Amino acid sequence: MSKDSFEIAILAGDGIGTEVTDATFAVIEAAQARMGGFHLHQHEIMAGAGYYRDTGQDIETDGEERAGKADAMYVGAIGLPAIRAKDGTEIAPHLRLRERFELYAGVRPVKAYKGAPRMLLDERANEIDLVIIRECTEGLFYTAAVHDRSPKTNQDEARETLRLTRSVTERLCDFAFRLAERRKSSGGKGMLTCVDKANVFQAFAFFRKIFDERAAHFPDIEKSYAYVDAQALELVKKPWELDVLVMENMFGDILSDLAGGLVGGMGMAASAEIGDNHCLFQPAHGSAPDIMGQDKANPLAAILSGAMMLDWLGWQAGNDRMLEAARLIEQAVSDGFADGGLRPMEFGGDMGLQDMTKAVLSYTKAARID
Repeated sequence: MSKDSFEIAILAGDGIGTEVTDATFAVIEAAQARMGGFHLHQHEIMAGAGYYRDTGQDIETDGEERAGKADAMYVGAIGLPAIRAKDGTEIAPHLRLRERFELYAGVRPVKAYKGAPRMLLDERANEIDLVIIRECTEGLFYTAAVHDRSPKTNQDEARETLRLTRSVTERLCDFAFRLAERRKSSGGKGMLTCVDKANVFQAFAFFRKIFDERAAHFPDIEKSYAYVDAQALELVKKPWELDVLVMENMFGDILSDLAGGLVGGMGMAASAEIGDNHCLFQPAHGSAPDIMGQDKANPLAAILSGAMMLDWLGWQAGNDRMLEAARLIEQAVSDGFADGGLRPMEFGGDMGLQDMTKAVLSYTKAARID
């Protein structure tokens, strides 16, 4: 029997985070009203740089525990440039949530929409539909984690630790292969590329070795390899040939932004962070405090992240209505770009946050899915 009731912890955060979060759940509610078959119970958790400025805490007391009890966490945007922790780093409780709840698989879809800005002149750029899987708890970000904050910098040198473990890498590769399988079942290419620097670093040779070991369990998925520098070039030359790519944390951080730029920019960059027992969804853009309250934000990355949340929860729970609601939102965005009804200011258009939200709501109510 499928599950139909879900608890969602919302960390709207800073800057435009609250604005795009409101837009996202308005669209989700419209999709739910059409599809039926599920209910989301939302509860807000105060967190972020503004909250730190006012209280000295980056998340409210018991906030992490409450987030961990939810079926999913949704983050608007966290961080403000002028507010930093005592060690100079940004206020980022969501990074700590990654660590605490082992959200090892960062999922960054990159999809071209007909009518949306195209950065590449080649007509085949309209066919871009790939996913970058970024490991989110280890790699070169390991030193930034709460469990390894010992000083490694003085006036003469600075050092960071790159850490890759078998346990996390195996689960990451399995996740990526399964995603490639799921995409193949609905018309995807059935390919997974291991992106590394195995020709130079032992850690990445280790990563590739584990990738090969796990590939043996997924014989229907074509595997390939690319050094990260070469992969960056291929993302610009022929991204339409790619399907799913799996990589270390820092590489994924960089390449996912590059790839997002190919299909319009960070205003289209949806993301998810998935673990074995928890999940978090958020737009990959920042809090953009310079445009907060000016009705200029592009809500699409946030809205598409909300669709990813419905898709993941629906898939895990066996709830077909949630899967259909996710497809409905994605189709609404596709339809809006195709007929010129979505024209975000971010792309030089004339539509701000409110008009964009109203338009997506309208398309959500009218969209047809097979």
